[in-house]
Amino acid sequence: MTEITRIPLQPIAKGALTKLWLGVAAAALAAGAVVWSSLPPSVDVEVVKEGAGASPTETDVVTINYKGTLPDGKVFDEGQGAKLPMQGIIPGFVEALEQMKPGGKYKVMIPAAKAYGKEGAPGIAPNTDLNFEIELIKVQGRAQAEAEMQAEQMKAMEAAAAAEKGGKKSGTGVPPGGMPKDASGEAPAKPE
Repeated sequence: MTEITRIPLQPIAKGALTKLWLGVAAAALAAGAVVWSSLPPSVDVEVVKEGAGASPTETDVVTINYKGTLPDGKVFDEGQGAKLPMQGIIPGFVEALEQMKPGGKYKVMIPAAKAYGKEGAPGIAPNTDLNFEIELIKVQGRAQAEAEMQAEQMKAMEAAAAAEKGGKKSGTGVPPGGMPKDASGEAPAKPE
C-alpha cells in the first residue's frame, strides 16, 4: 500500500534553529516583562539599625515609635510607644513590619498601591507614596498584649480613683478655722 498523505520533511536551513530559539527566548522575556509590570510595586525597607529576635506575624501586636511623611517631607502622622495590631493597618505597613526585628530602626517607603491607593485619606492625596521612620520596640502575641493593656487600664483607673479621693479631702469647702464662709466671704452668724 502506498502512502499518498505522507509529506517529506525538508532539511532545516543553516541558522534556522538558532533563530527559532532566539524567538522563543524573546517571547518568554516579553511575557515575563508583562507579568512583572502588572505586579504592584514592593515596599522598600532600609535597615538603619539592625534588631534581633523574631519578626512579627500578622497575628501579633507591635509596639513602635514612628513618623510618617509625604513625598514633600510634610509629617502626616507620628507616635511614640504606639501599640498596633498587625491586622487592620495598611498592607504596605504590615509587609514592612514583617521584615523588621525588635530593637531595630528602619526607613520605609510604601508605594501608593500598598498604602491608601486611589481613595487617599484625610491629609493624604490619592495615589501618594508614604515614607516612614520606624523603631520596632516590642512584638507580642495578641493575648499577651490585651492582658498588658488591661493591666495598664486598671492602674490608670486606680490612680484616678486615688487622685479623686485625695482631692475631696483637701477640697471640702471648709476653710481653716472650721467655719465655712458664705457667698460674701463672711463666716455665717453663729446660731444662738
